[in-house]
Amino acid sequence: MTIKETARKYRAVIVLVALVMLGIAAAVYWNASREAPPAYREVTATRGDLEVTILSTGVVQPKNRLEIKPPVAGRADEVLVEEGQVVKKGQILAWMSSTERAALIDAARAKGPDEVKRWQDIYRATPVLAPINGTVILRNIEPGQTFTGNDAVLVMSDQLTVKAQVDETDIAQIRLRQPAHITLDAYPDRPFAGRVDQIAYDAKTVNNVTTYEVDVLPEKTPSFMRSGMTANVSFVAELRQNALLVPSDAVKSRDDHLYVLLPSTHPNAAPTEREIKTGPSDGKRTEVLEGVTEGEKLLVLRVGAGTHTDAASSPLTPFGRRR
Repeated sequence: MTIKETARKYRAVIVLVALVMLGIAAAVYWNASREAPPAYREVTATRGDLEVTILSTGVVQPKNRLEIKPPVAGRADEVLVEEGQVVKKGQILAWMSSTERAALIDAARAKGPDEVKRWQDIYRATPVLAPINGTVILRNIEPGQTFTGNDAVLVMSDQLTVKAQVDETDIAQIRLRQPAHITLDAYPDRPFAGRVDQIAYDAKTVNNVTTYEVDVLPEKTPSFMRSGMTANVSFVAELRQNALLVPSDAVKSRDDHLYVLLPSTHPNAAPTEREIKTGPSDGKRTEVLEGVTEGEKLLVLRVGAGTHTDAASSPLTPFGRRR
C-alpha cells in the first residue's frame, strides 16, 4: 500500500468518527430538549374547618394610661404599692407630706419622738388615692424622695390592649367584636384570644403605605403581658365549619373558570378536567362549593414536573382571589 493510499484511508476513518460523534451529540440534544411528561400526585377532598385570617403586627399599650401627680410639692412618706399590682378605685397608694409638713416634722425630730408624734397628729399626711380600678405599671417614687406638682409619681393602666396596624386593603374585613388571635414575640408559644375593641377613623401613611390602627383587647389578660411588647395579630375574617376542602394548588383557572384534574379511568390516559365553584381560601386550602364530592381523588402537578406553567397553577389568596 502506497503512502497516498494510507493517508486517504486515515482521512476516511477520521471523517467517519466525526460523523458518528455528531450523530451521538444530536441524539443527546434531542433527548434533552424533549418535554418531560407531567407527573402528578393524588390528593383527597376532605371536610374540615377553614379559618381565613388577616395578619397584622402591633404593640401592647395601655387602653387608658393615667399619670398620678400629687396636688402639691412635697416628700413621699410611704409607698404602699409595687409595679404590676392590681388596685381598686379609692385605694390608698402612698402617703405624702407637703413641703411645709416635711419641714415641721424634720424640725420636731430634733426635740424628740414625742414632739414628732404631736406634730404628726396635728398635721396629718396626705393620701394618694387610685382614681380607677387597674394596674400600677410604673412607680416613680420611693419613701423619702421629694417631688414637684408636675412629677408623675405613679402611672396606672385600666387594661392592656394591642394597637395593631392594619393595611387599608384589609380594613374592610375588620369589624367590631371580631375575634382575633394574639401572639407576643417574647412568648411565641403562648398565644391567647382577643377581640376588636376599636377601629380608627383616621389613617396613618408611612412610606406611601396607608394603615389604620385597630385596638384588640385580650379576652383575658395574661400575667406575662407587658406594655411595649411587640405582638402579632391574626384577625379571623371568616370561619367555615365542616367545609369541603382541597389543597389550593389543586385548583386551576382558565378564562375565569375554575377546574380540577381527576385521574382518568384508562391507564396512561391524560387527566380529565371538571369545572368547580369555590368559596374562601386561606392560601393553603380552598373550600369547594360545587363539582367535587367528599373523598374524591384529585391530581396536583408535582413541583418541577412538566415544562409549562400558567396562571392556573398559581395558588389562591384568602377570599379566593388569584395572585
